[in-house]
Amino acid sequence: MIGKGEFLDMKMDDMVETLYRDGTFMVSIRYYAYKINLYLLSDFYVEVFYSHKYDKIERVELLQRKTKRIKFYADQIRLPANLLA
Repeated sequence: MIGKGEFLDMKMDDMVETLYRDGTFMVSIRYYAYKINLYLLSDFYVEVFYSHKYDKIERVELLQRKTKRIKFYADQIRLPANLLA
């Protein structure tokens, strides 16, 4: 099982490969200019920001509890209570 620190130390290409290989896709949302895919990896959630305009993944980051996007995810899937508090 991979930890947050180990995951964050990876290059973006390796992060994406790890998510596709070992993560569980949860849901996709549209947010401004991005399509954001949410993955569950080990015991943490990861967002992958894809830009249609540039046809590329622009960033990969851990889902933060205080992000405004939480409500978009929570409308579609059940998230742990500690993310919603």
